Parts: sequence; structure tokens; C-alpha cells
Amino acid sequence: MDRTMGYCVGTRPPPSCLILLLLKLLATVSQGLPGTGPLGFHFTHPVYNATVCENSAARTYVHSQGRMGITLIDLSWDVKYRIVSGDEEGFFKAEEVIIADFCFLRIRTKGGNSAILNREIQDNYLLIVKGSVRGEDLEAWTKVNIQVLDMNDLRPLFSPTTYSVTIAESTPLRTSVAQVTATDADIGSNGEFYYYFKNKVDLFSVHPTSGVISLSGRLNYDEKNRYDLEILAVDRGMKLYGNNGVSSTAKLYVHIERVNEHSPTLHVVTHVPFSLDKEPTYAVVTVDDLDEGANGEIESVSIVAGDPLDQFFLVKEGRWMNEYKIKERKKVDWGSFPYGYNLTLQAKDKGSPQKFSAAKIVHIANPQRDTVPVKFEKEMYDVSISEFSPPGVVVAIVKLSPEPLDVEYKLSPGEDAQYFKINPRSGLIVTAQPLNTIKKEVYKLGVTNKEGDLKAQVTVGIEDANDHTPEFQQPLYDAFVNESVPVGTSVLMVSASDKDKGENGYITYSIASLNLLPFAINQFTGVISTTEELDFESSPETYRFIVRASDWGSPYRHESEVNVTIRIGNVNDNSPLFEKVACQGVISYDFPVGGHITAVSAIDIDELELVKYKIISGNELGFFYLNPDSGVLQLKKSLMNSGIKNGNFALRITATDGENFADPMSVNISVLHGKVSSKSFSCRETRVAQKLAEKLLIKAKANGKLNLEDGFLDFYSVNRQGPHFDKSFPSDVAVKENLPVGANILKIKAYDADSGFNGKVLFTISDGNTDSCFNIDMETGQLKVLLPMDREHTDLYLLNITIYDLGNPQKSSWRLLTINVEDANDNSPVFLQDSYSVNILESSSIGTEIIQVEARDKDLGSNGEVTYSVLTDTQQFAINSSTGIVYVADQLDRESKANYSLKIEARDRAESGQQLFSVVTLKVFLDDVNDCSPAFIPSSYSVKVLEDLPVGTVIAWLETHDPDLGLGGQVRYSLVNDYNGRFEIDKASGAIRLSKELDYEKQQFYNLTVRAKDKGRPVSLSSVSFVEVEVVDVNENLHTPYFPDFAVVGSVKENSRIGTSVLQVAAQDDDSGRDGEIQYSIRDGSGLGRFNIDDESGVISTADILDRETTGSYWLTVYATDRGVVPLYSTIEVYIEIEDVNDNAPLTSEPIYYPVVMENSPKDVSVIQIQAEDPDSSSNEKLTYRITSGNPQNFFAINTKTGLQHQTRSAGIFPSH
Repeated sequence: MDRTMGYCVGTRPPPSCLILLLLKLLATVSQGLPGTGPLGFHFTHPVYNATVCENSAARTYVHSQGRMGITLIDLSWDVKYRIVSGDEEGFFKAEEVIIADFCFLRIRTKGGNSAILNREIQDNYLLIVKGSVRGEDLEAWTKVNIQVLDMNDLRPLFSPTTYSVTIAESTPLRTSVAQVTATDADIGSNGEFYYYFKNKVDLFSVHPTSGVISLSGRLNYDEKNRYDLEILAVDRGMKLYGNNGVSSTAKLYVHIERVNEHSPTLHVVTHVPFSLDKEPTYAVVTVDDLDEGANGEIESVSIVAGDPLDQFFLVKEGRWMNEYKIKERKKVDWGSFPYGYNLTLQAKDKGSPQKFSAAKIVHIANPQRDTVPVKFEKEMYDVSISEFSPPGVVVAIVKLSPEPLDVEYKLSPGEDAQYFKINPRSGLIVTAQPLNTIKKEVYKLGVTNKEGDLKAQVTVGIEDANDHTPEFQQPLYDAFVNESVPVGTSVLMVSASDKDKGENGYITYSIASLNLLPFAINQFTGVISTTEELDFESSPETYRFIVRASDWGSPYRHESEVNVTIRIGNVNDNSPLFEKVACQGVISYDFPVGGHITAVSAIDIDELELVKYKIISGNELGFFYLNPDSGVLQLKKSLMNSGIKNGNFALRITATDGENFADPMSVNISVLHGKVSSKSFSCRETRVAQKLAEKLLIKAKANGKLNLEDGFLDFYSVNRQGPHFDKSFPSDVAVKENLPVGANILKIKAYDADSGFNGKVLFTISDGNTDSCFNIDMETGQLKVLLPMDREHTDLYLLNITIYDLGNPQKSSWRLLTINVEDANDNSPVFLQDSYSVNILESSSIGTEIIQVEARDKDLGSNGEVTYSVLTDTQQFAINSSTGIVYVADQLDRESKANYSLKIEARDRAESGQQLFSVVTLKVFLDDVNDCSPAFIPSSYSVKVLEDLPVGTVIAWLETHDPDLGLGGQVRYSLVNDYNGRFEIDKASGAIRLSKELDYEKQQFYNLTVRAKDKGRPVSLSSVSFVEVEVVDVNENLHTPYFPDFAVVGSVKENSRIGTSVLQVAAQDDDSGRDGEIQYSIRDGSGLGRFNIDDESGVISTADILDRETTGSYWLTVYATDRGVVPLYSTIEVYIEIEDVNDNAPLTSEPIYYPVVMENSPKDVSVIQIQAEDPDSSSNEKLTYRITSGNPQNFFAINTKTGLQHQTRSAGIFPSH
């Protein structure tokens, strides 16, 4: 029975069987993939990369880093390969080689084909290869990309082959003058070649790889004006192959010309001459020409245009060689050319052909026009001052800019000019007289200079001040009002006006009275009205009081007063009042007719009319008569004849003033017989007269008070006192001249005992302020600095300080104040020259005095003493602090620093405050001395040189720096050791050339000693440097290592220890030395990491535990690499088979079986088939079966070879071998 088939029902196949089934499944699925065939018949890669050298001989195999071919799943397959496309010329043939389970695809060149591979024609072939199995329908395809490698089979070629250049005789060393070009169709190192001269050339050098020809020596047109050079282009590979070969040649013709290459260039610096210069210089012209010799010399500089009157000329003078100055030939007519002259300059050199500079236009400015025009700082000055301003108040300061030294300011004549005056030196305008007397709001002043050609306008606005008193429209007011008017009745209206503006002219009214008045005034309208009922009888008949009009101005209010008289009209508003009432008395029966019985009396407070009396009742019988005027009651007819013996009469009497009636009074008269006393009448007193007397007394007192106010004098409205200075007013004061503008000097105190405006004090400087340096605050009396002071100009001022009050009439007072201006350190020391310069030798000894500088200071004392110091941080120079003598303080070296710009400070010795100083530039020019040896740059050299460079190649350029001038800076080079003529040096350029070939294998390093020496006189100086030349090995690795076979086969037992040798591979290399030394390495394959290889011997050994049952074989890709500069390598495929060892026990398909058997089954009935396998291939067919336990009665038995159990009782069964 087949081992993979025929399992019993209910059994599980072994693991190895499952693996085989899985592999078959994968092979079936993969049949549809590109480049693959059915059942896993496919190439290992769809595309392979391979290489082959051009010009390869027949039967040369292409090289691929990886295995090309098909893995044989079935070892019985007979695989064939065929190139189906991509080889139209028939260069290649496909072969198959089977090793173990792999069929290699090997492609080689065909034999007998006259055509050979040529990379320059075609460098790549893409072959499509078909693989098939003979006798079976299995096919697979792959692509092989063959890269044709270059061989050095072509030589370089020049294009063009002839070159011609023209260079100037003055061409600097190392200048590239030409470049030749050659090409080589080979690639990589095969296409590399060198340029070099066919014959030895000293004046030129050619770069071996770029073909650039450079100048390496000085040209001399007189010695030779043409050089014919032959340049070779030689393949680098020729030397490697031991054959100089055939090179390509080009010719270079170098023509030397004494070329006037550069035109002169002009540089102009214009200059504005001082007006007093006798020979003014208008411009300094310098000319540069970069040519050497006569070509660089300047023949002339000319004015070619712009000077029609021939007024200017150029003179050659100055510090430098080609420096010219433009001066005037005759007095320049600036009037005809107010904007100056545009001169056109041109220079020409002495070269051949002669060259001219570009035209240079120089603008010669009109010195008179270019000066800054003098004008007023402002064309219009707008200022404002108080209307209160007394004479001497500062109005404005007008200034010319820039201000001439002889400046003089004037006020233009005019109507307004009389109220002001100007300081002609300072431009300070002050008031000349009070302004409040002239009712003007604006004053316009014209200010001119001394000549009158410059003018500025000053507009002075007058700020309204409270200088007007309200004025009533009438000198006094008189009004009449009845006493009967109701409360609140308007009696009259007063009105006043004020010429001031704003609140200064806003008026309110008030009643100025010490007594209470029955009147009030509206403070805004001036309407006077009653505040209580008037009573003529108890109040004054006339009210006289003062109404005051007050403005709202500041600092004080102005007030005016007017007398107001209000007369009270009497109105009959009172009834008469009886002095006595309720009278009663007795008369006798025989009272005589006409007799005086009694008298009644009534008083009328109004006193407008006489009181009349009348009996209104009780006198019906007519016995009595009442005198209507006197009030005397008389008996009109006799009682005796009336028949009345005893009786009573009740009279009712009234009194009237014509309008009003008094309350009736009663007079009861009793008539008696007999004698009656004359004093028999009695009345009740009403005290009316006393009350009237009291009222009149009150009225008299009120009139008295009013009359007293009439005589009151307003002491506050009279300017009684004049202003006076406080006792603290000093006679003199000292002021530092550097006190800043606006600084306070002194506050002057003054007083005025008056009140209000009469006591308001104003301050002013009325005289002595000659330089307008001072100002006093009109309100506070604070004396301040107005303009800067200068003690050196004026050291004393005598100021007239005048004070005014604002009373009417105005009163004033004055005092003299001496201002002593004290010196301040406000003047810096001034050097006598704007700058200094001096020339000295760089070899000047320490202590040598070179120049003396001097500065002066106008200040006094220590403020004017000057000390000197050098501000520049230098150790080379110092200065005597007292004398200003500059001397050498340290060694000088022109080469380190050719000139010095020293800042010299002159500082005063001010003891307080900040010291002042000034700085001047001192330029020190060092004249050269030959004191410097040439210095190599860098100090030593290190170069790497390829060993195959051609003879004559420049391997290094030496460079030195000698800062000396002239011959002292000209350097020549020489070699101290040239290694037997292997190297040479150009004495002028410092170019080091190969004079013999180098060989890395003979000597790798050279240490050249070079010397540089200048041409200084009387003694020349030299220095030495070293050039380390390292010879670089050129790749001479011509041969690739090769194995005798492309693949080898080996084996090793699976139980071999780590490190067990398996086999040895050996490659050969036809190169010598390091290029022929081979190293081995494993870089690919399924056995990577399982095996090691000795990199020198090529012995392959195990590197890990092997297990044939896991992996039965391995492939390795072994590299053989040489030790060349550019390493070459080849590969070999190694197949290693793992030999089996019996190291595995058999395994049943199931760990436990559960068979079932019917009871009473006949003998030899099969119970179960036991399946077992051994992973060891050598033991699989040697398995035997036996029952080891569980069958004591021997009911069961098992076939020892097949494992079939045929008893009727279960038992544990274990296979064995």
C-alpha cells in the first residue's frame, strides 16, 4: 500500500503527509503566476541581471550574482533552456546544468561567430529565456538583462586639434589662458586620460585632467612673443597594461601681446574752497590705470568741455603720483554761471594703442550759491501777550538762520512799531509802553536784518485782560413808588456794560447797603423789585442806596457803583384814630348855651387831609354842636327850656379824613340839677399819639441810617499805595554761565498794600538786558534764563527790575540787580589744526618724537587747562599729557600695520561737573624697510599625487606673502632637495613639477624642502617650508578572481558539531601583490548563518546545529574578493547536502487508539491497523511492531511488520525497531 494513501477510517495522517499535501496545493495555485509553470515549474526570479565584458572570447559565460535557473521539484525532470528573443545577432547560447535539486541556467557567448560584443555599439541585451521539460507539458519563462562591461579599447581624441589664444604680456601668474579638450568613448576608469606637454615647458602648465593651461612664468614680449605648444592626451590605462600606446596630439599657439588692456579711470572729490583762499582748489582728481609699464602711465588729464571762458585748469600736485587739482586760471565769473560749471574731464595713458578714460562730468558748485542761505527761522511769528503787560515784557525772539556774526535786527517803521522795541543783537522783542491804553486786539510788526533784504512778520495778539470796569448807562437812578404796591413789584432796572470779553465782561448786579432794604435786585437783569410791603408812615419816605455792577474777571473782579434813589409815595390807607374814647360826664341843667362841654381828638397817620368830626347819633334833639374841625362839643340850645330836668344823652361821634371814617366813639352826658364840677368828664385813653410818636421816631432813625450811608467812602476803590520790593531783594546775584535756558535764577518778591487790582503787582525788566539772556515772569517775579549766557562774551549784567500795580492811576517802583556771570566749563579745548599727519620709518626707535599737537581752551582756571591723551587702543604710540608731543612707544611694523589713525583727545581739568574735550585725528604713515622674510601660505604643504601622473605635471603651487614693498616683496623659489631630479620648481611662480615618473610600489612619501627668498637690498631675507608628497596608489587591479567551477557540491552529517569542515573552495587571481590576495565570504543562500567560511583559506564549516529532518540541503553563494584599490570579486554556488543519522524515534499516527470489537468475535478478527513513521529516512522501512503490556492472557496479537492487530482484547501497543 502507498504510504500516503490507504489510511483506515477514523485515522489521522502523519504531519509529514500534511506537509506534502500543502506543497502540492501551493504548486497547483502557483501555476497561474507569470513566468511560472504548473506544479511549481518556474524560474527563481522573473528577471535576472548578468554582466559580460565586451570583446569577450567565445564560450565566455555571463556572470550573475544570484543563481539563475529552476528548482527541481521532481528530480526526474529533463529541463531544457532556449533563448527565444533578444539575441537577434546570435551572440549568446543558453545551457542547462543540474546540480542536486537545481537546474542552472548558464548563458555563454557562441563560438565561431565573427561578430564580437562591442559596448560602444550596444551595452545591454534583454534576453527572454524559455525553460521546458522534455516529455512533459511544462514550460516557464524568464528575462535575463545582460550588461556589456566596458574594456579599455579606445584612445582619447582631441576636438579640435588646434588652438590659438592671445594673452597680454602682463597676465598674472597662475592665470588660466586656454583649455584643450579631448574625449574617450570608454567609460569609467577606462575613459580617463591625462594631458601633458610633449616637450618640457617652463612658462606654462597643463592640468592633467581638465586640460586647462595656466601661466607659470613671467612673460617678456621682447624676449618671445609666441609659443607653440604640443599637448598629448594619453589613456591612463596604457601604463597599467605596460604599454605607452598611441596618444592623441593637439597644438596650442600662444601669442603674447603688449596689450594696453585697461583704460584710465577718474575719481573726483569736489571741494568748496574757503572764501579767503588765494589759490582755491575746487576738486581733487585721481587717475588709476591697471596696466603696467607705459600702458599704465598717465599722459595727461584735460578739461574737454564745460569751460568756455577757459577759467579752470588742472595742475598735477599732491601726495600721490597721479593726483591732479582743479584750480582757477583767472577770477571765475560766477555771475554768468550762478549754478556753477559742469566740467567734462578725460584722461589718456601712454599705452599703445593709447586709451582714453570715459568722460567724467564734475560739477563745480558756485561757492556763493552753495552756502546755506540766511533767512529767518520763521516767515511768520504768531505770539500773544496779556493786555496787562507793562513795558519790558518779552513778546518774541526772532532769529536769522544761520545767524551772521554781524547780525542786526530792526523793527520796520509803522503804526504798531512804537509800542514795541527790539534788541538789535539778540532779536528779542519787548513791549515799549502799556498796551491797555490802546484798544487794539492785534499788532503787526515787521522785522528786518541790517541790510533790509530779509523780513519776517510778527503778529502780536492781545489776550483780553480784565482791565475794564463795568459802566452804568446813567450816572444815577431815581424812581417813585407808592407804598401800596404789592410785594415783588419792579421798581426800576439798572444797566451797565463792560468792554472786556468773555467772563471779564460778564456783569452781575447787587445792592450794596449796610441796612436792610425792602428791595432786591436781579443779579443778572438789574431789575429792582420790592421784597416786602411798603409803609410810608413807618418807613423812610426816600431810600437812597448803591447798586454795584461786578464782572466775573480774574485775577480780580472789576466793580462799579451807582446811586439809586427810590421815593415812597404816601397813600391814604389809614383811618383816623381817636385819642380818647368812651367819654362820660355830667353837666348841669343850667349849662350855658355855647358852653364847652368837652373836646374829641382824632389823629390821621397819613396826614394827607384834615380830620373832620361828626355826630352820627344821639343828637336828634339838636342840643349839641360838634365843631367839625376842632372837635369841641358845645351846648347848642338850653336845656332849661326843654323841659328836661334830669336826663342822659348818648352821643356817637366819628372822625373822617375825607375817605376813611374812624370807629365811632361814645360820649355819654348826664344832665343834673345843681352845681357840677368842671372836671366831671372822664375818657379812656387809646394812646394813639404815643404810638404815632414811636412810629415817627422809627422813621426818623431809618432816615438817619440812610443819610449815614450817603456819607460812606469806598476806601477799597482808591489806589492809595504803590508797589514796593521786599527787604530780601539782593543787590547782586551770581549765575553760572551754563545755566540752561528756562532755569530759575531768583524769585523777586514785591508787595502792594492795596487790594484787588490796586494791589496786583507785575514784574518786568525795563533795562540792562543787553544780550536778552534774562526774562522775568510778569505775574510771579521769577527771574529765568531766556537765552544762553556766555561769560567769555559778557560777564556782568545790570538789570533794572521794575514793578507795577494795576491800579488807576498805575503806580510803579524799580531796583537795580547786578548779575555776575560765573565761568562754567562750557568751552571744549580746540586744536589748532583740523587734523594732523606725519611720515616715519617703520624702524623708528622707541622714544622717537614724531609730532606735537596743541589745543586751547577759553575757560578760566582749571576749566581752561588742557591735558592730552591717546584714545586709540594702541601700544605703538603715546603722548606727553602736558606738551602734546607724540612719540613712539613700541616697536613698529609696517607689514603688520602700514598706517595708524590715532584719535588724540584734549581734555580740560574741570574740578566740578563734566570735563569737556575735543578729539583730533593724527594719521601716522610708516615708510617701508625690508624687514620681513617671505612667509609661506600655508606654513607647510601636503599633497597627494597619483603615481601615474605624467612628467611635467604641476603637483603643487607654492604661495608666499612678503609684505615688504618693491624688491623686498619680490620672491624667488628653490628646492633644497629634489630627490635626484624627480621634482623641479619654477623660481618665479613656485610651481612644483614632476620631472620623473613616480612609483607607489617603490616609494610612497617624499618630503621636499623649499626655500623662498626676496630681492631686498642691502640684505635679502628667506624662509623655508616643507612639502609632503604622498604618492597615491593607482588601481592596477586588472584581473578578477575566478573559480575553476561555477558550482560545487558537498555533504555533512546532521549530527556534526559546530565548526565541522564541510568543503573548501579556492579561487585564483592573476594579479600580484594585494591585488592578487583573495578573501572569501558567504553573502547569500539558504544556508546563510548556518555555515561559516574562513576568509583566507576558503574552508566552509558548520556554524549551527543541523537537522536533516528539518532541512535536508543548503545552497550558499560564496564571494571571492581581492584586496585591490578597487576590489574585484567573483562568486560560486555551493550545494551542501545534510546526511541522515538515526536520531529520531518512530511515532504512531495517534497517541491513543479506541478500537471496538464485538464479543464472541471469531479468532483472528482484525481489530485495528496501527500506523507509525520514523523521520529518519534510513529507518522508515525497518519498523517492527509488538505488544509490550496489557495483554497478560494473550488475547491479542499484532503483525510485527504491518502493525495489524487481530485479537479480541485491547492492549497498549508500542512500535519498536
